[in-house]
Amino acid sequence: MFKYRLLTPGPTPVPEDTLLELARPVSHHRTAEARQILAEVVEGLRYVFGTRHDVIPLTCSGTGAMEAALIQAVPRGGKALALVAGKFGERWLQIWRTFGVEAVAVQAAPGQVVTPSMLESALRQHPDTQAVCVVHCETSTGVKHDLRAMGELVARTDAVFLVDAVSSAGVMELRMDDWHIDFLATGSQKALMLPPGLAFVAVSEKGWRAAHRHQPPTFYLDLKKARDKIREHDTPFTPAHTLLRALRKSLEKIRAEGIENIWIRHARLAQACRAGVQTIGLELFASVPAEGLTAVRVPANLDGQEILRRLERDYGVKLAGGQDQLKGKILRIAHMGYIDFFDVLASIAALELVLQQMGFAVALGSGVAAAQRAFAEFRSD
Repeated sequence: MFKYRLLTPGPTPVPEDTLLELARPVSHHRTAEARQILAEVVEGLRYVFGTRHDVIPLTCSGTGAMEAALIQAVPRGGKALALVAGKFGERWLQIWRTFGVEAVAVQAAPGQVVTPSMLESALRQHPDTQAVCVVHCETSTGVKHDLRAMGELVARTDAVFLVDAVSSAGVMELRMDDWHIDFLATGSQKALMLPPGLAFVAVSEKGWRAAHRHQPPTFYLDLKKARDKIREHDTPFTPAHTLLRALRKSLEKIRAEGIENIWIRHARLAQACRAGVQTIGLELFASVPAEGLTAVRVPANLDGQEILRRLERDYGVKLAGGQDQLKGKILRIAHMGYIDFFDVLASIAALELVLQQMGFAVALGSGVAAAQRAFAEFRSD
């Protein structure tokens, strides 16, 4: 018998009191109580995003939120830059192309980031760019991008800046208004500590101006319809209002801890996890690691899929592997949202045992001890 520990980069564990909100009887969604809940949720998300602008809730996944942002920002026949450092950057590139946008990829190698200088060069080469899209935390490879520097570059142009914050909102420093972000999207099943089913798009005034220049090829994901309703604390279509009620509980936790304290906590978990896996003898995959997860290379001659199977079967520890061309080549340990230091320690201890069983030379306890030291010695300067 063992306790199941979920350390994947989505979905992530949900606090017990948030789950209890989902066990309450279902109420109607067009009531004064529902409008009050929605108003509180929107205000809480503004706090998490670092914005004073509109936040639009959608009943869909983070991909739906990003699609909504992408098609509002650029009309068919327009031009956009997609900064691609992994699977999700590729997805946003393909969505734009699906809707007839000339989307240009600014590509980084697996495990690397698109740098601000790469973006600056691309903007010079494509002065007619109408939008730039980047994934803040690219969970497929574990890298993070420099939004502050990129936002300053885009703000000098007429283009709008779109950010996938699905795996970074509530984890990493994020300041929508200060960093000139025009469309910011996230989902419910990461650091917002909720099951999948909700997504959100925050839009700046510059973003709304871009959206009003054309009619997006959508009915359900038309953010302009949603904007009119959200100002009445309502939605144009049936919302996942039971999830919104539960989200209010998770947002109360975030407020109580303080968003900057949350950023520090995740940085501390990241430092501890990386110290642990590197001491075991594993190599970090990401050149610029994000605070929400740690990606490591699978040792040569070991089967990454078998490592994952043994971790879950024998020790109840659920990690994630690589996607597409990285399948079997990397392991991903998430430490975002409702995951604490002892969950991270358990994952390192289980990883040590599995690697030893599979013939990889491990000094049992060395990774755990290194993680403990890093956690104890962490300083947020």
